[in-house]
Amino acid sequence: FLPASRRPDGTWRKPRRVKEGYVPQEEVPVYESKGKQWAKSLPAYPVGMNPALAAAQSAAQNKSKKGDQPLIPGLPPAAQQAAKKKKKKSKPEVEVKEVTGKLAGFTIQEPNFGVPTRAPKEPTKTPVESSTATPSSATDPAKRLKNLKKKLKDIEALEAKVKSGELKNPDKDQTEKIKRKKEVIKEIKEMENLIK
Repeated sequence: FLPASRRPDGTWRKPRRVKEGYVPQEEVPVYESKGKQWAKSLPAYPVGMNPALAAAQSAAQNKSKKGDQPLIPGLPPAAQQAAKKKKKKSKPEVEVKEVTGKLAGFTIQEPNFGVPTRAPKEPTKTPVESSTATPSSATDPAKRLKNLKKKLKDIEALEAKVKSGELKNPDKDQTEKIKRKKEVIKEIKEMENLIK
């Protein structure tokens, strides 16, 4: 039998019959891996450092602000404060000067959405160069030709459905699409001429 015992929270357990060597679940210690146990056994300060100095360092760290950089172990507190002051004074001034020097050559322009931008006129441009630049600025002719052929295929499929009786009452959009067949064919021929 396990005799009645008191739980850590103060309540009492009933006596129970158990096997020999049984340990109640509440009393089983929490598992810790070997690595965790080893890490706990290591000192909190570097090897060879005086424990009294380490205690003074930890007290100084607790007093310092959370936003400050961590203290250097082994360096006296007075030297660390002097090092912080030097860094605070010199670093921002140097950085500000560097950044302002770099930004001096830049200009800021606001984007004009939807408004075509005018490029500055180039001094000498032959007519051949200007004609070759025009098609590249518009949509790619090969893509446009592909899209037009796709439209033509859709129109022909729609016409076939109407002729076979599969589509008895075409919508207004569908009839307009069928009427545009000649225009699409004309555009396809124009695009094929441009590509060749």
